[in-house]
Amino acid sequence: MKPSGYLPAVAAVILALGISVSAHAATIQITIQNLVFAPAEVTAKVGDTIEWVNKDVFAHTATARNGDWDVTLPPNKTVTQVLKKAGAIDYYCRFHPNMKAKLTISP
Repeated sequence: MKPSGYLPAVAAVILALGISVSAHAATIQITIQNLVFAPAEVTAKVGDTIEWVNKDVFAHTATARNGDWDVTLPPNKTVTQVLKKAGAIDYYCRFHPNMKAKLTISP
């Protein structure tokens, strides 16, 4: 068999793996309203997407205390973020430091 005969089989395997990985990823919504992250504690997995929904009329951030991310959330907007690293991460709003929450990400 010529090497080019392997190409369709390899492509099929790559496609199947891509579909199975994305099928397991979840989208988790965290809402900001009245200066509060809700829910305040979330569990997710690497590869999941966080959908940050800012329902307030002013900007917020979701800033990881360990420096892993710093998401700016304009007023009345939604921002998404794909989780890339496992760990228990405390985060807060840089503009309103009393706003605090925790995201636990498993591998």
